[in-house]
Amino acid sequence: MSDYKLTVGLEIHAELNTRTKMFCDSKNDADEARPNVNVCPVCLGYPGTLPVINFEAVRSVLTLGMAVGGELADYTEFDRKNYFYPDIPKGYQISQYKHPLVKGGELAGVRLTRIHLEEDTAKSLHNFQFPISNFQSISNENSKLKIENSLLDFNRAGVPLVELVTEPVIHSPEEAARFAKEFQLLLTYLGIAHANMEKGEMRLEANISVSRSDLKNSDSKVGPLGTKVEVKNLNSFRSVERAIRFEYERQRALVERGERVGQETRGWDESKGETVSQRKKEESHDYRYFPDPDLPKLFISEIPAFARTVLAKNLPELPWEKRERLLKLGITAEHAEIYVSQPEWGSYFEEVAGLLKEPKLLVLASNYITSELKTQVPAAELAETVRMISAGELSSRGAKEVLKVLQEKGGPDFAKASPGKEARKIAEVNNLMQESDREVLEQIAKEVLSENKEAPINYLVGLAMKKSGGRANPEILKEIFEELIK
Repeated sequence: MSDYKLTVGLEIHAELNTRTKMFCDSKNDADEARPNVNVCPVCLGYPGTLPVINFEAVRSVLTLGMAVGGELADYTEFDRKNYFYPDIPKGYQISQYKHPLVKGGELAGVRLTRIHLEEDTAKSLHNFQFPISNFQSISNENSKLKIENSLLDFNRAGVPLVELVTEPVIHSPEEAARFAKEFQLLLTYLGIAHANMEKGEMRLEANISVSRSDLKNSDSKVGPLGTKVEVKNLNSFRSVERAIRFEYERQRALVERGERVGQETRGWDESKGETVSQRKKEESHDYRYFPDPDLPKLFISEIPAFARTVLAKNLPELPWEKRERLLKLGITAEHAEIYVSQPEWGSYFEEVAGLLKEPKLLVLASNYITSELKTQVPAAELAETVRMISAGELSSRGAKEVLKVLQEKGGPDFAKASPGKEARKIAEVNNLMQESDREVLEQIAKEVLSENKEAPINYLVGLAMKKSGGRANPEILKEIFEELIK
């Protein structure tokens, strides 16, 4: 495997969550289940209609560009990407070519080529089945007969679509999936997209090539990276890894046999776990790009709302910034990742941390949040539980019992009347408070020692814990036994 070099570049499309579509006033609603409801003459491609640029979509992409440290365009324009497919009734897609909104930048250690805006296409439903009896003009005795067909839903047509293109600097399936996850996370932190891959709100394509690592130029026509093959239909992070891994093995086998890798577009078949050839790869000139004559050119510096200072002011804390801040609190990288990737738990930890403040208590609280809580309990109750553990009033076993009861009682709001009192009450009522009185523990230790004079200290501590009903402080017990044995 070391004799071959894998190179990957990603193209990621994500639907922006603006109120309306990219070039018309039709509603942008990914949850609409009824087909062809959010449509108008513009997004249906009727002749004579004129598109209007969505201000919020442009601002969203510029904000994204700021977040990744990209170069924001001063001049930008929209182009017509010409090709025929049933889901584009105009015969072209409005996109950006020579003048994207953002150039360059970096995310998760991966250099970016560009970020631009375009309109989404309609959604195709293939092999759609329905009863033949729905057609009055068709008479057939067998009403159960089905007709297979392809239908189009234009609710998605014209939805603002951001496309991010990376440089070909990714060299493993895991790195590709990690980058895609980070991009999805960034979109949600910025609040510009939901990026739900199950709904098709974020879609990935991978440009994959394999070359001999011991050769400076494996193919004089394609350069040292090998022949690029584009793989589509990657609708999950797992699919990204599996498709890249499969394509690496497929291309490597071809190179080993001395065969030429064909430049093409392939699809990913999830059920078979393999890529399948779809068509010869198009070049940019095949699309005959030219500026859309119906849309105005944009000079970003002339629009006050698009000024870098304004955009920077509205940037939230970004995922990598949050990771760094959380790690400085002393929690583990694993816990920090949970809080970054699951904002609802991140906010909960922040609330608990605000009540505790001391680093050692924050670490302890994080351990219990990530290991014991399936549902959130009132932050004040968790904070008080942690304080009792730290003060030696509550054992680890007792703390687990308290948190179990708290979770059974209900959600985070059930103890608002007396915050921080419920946890102690549960511990006291259920006889879970840890015994730390030295006189009491010394009496227990003497009784145990009189019956087990030659036993090891840890064994003696265990016997004393059992004698106290599990309530004795084991650390103090150990100290007492060490003193008595001396």
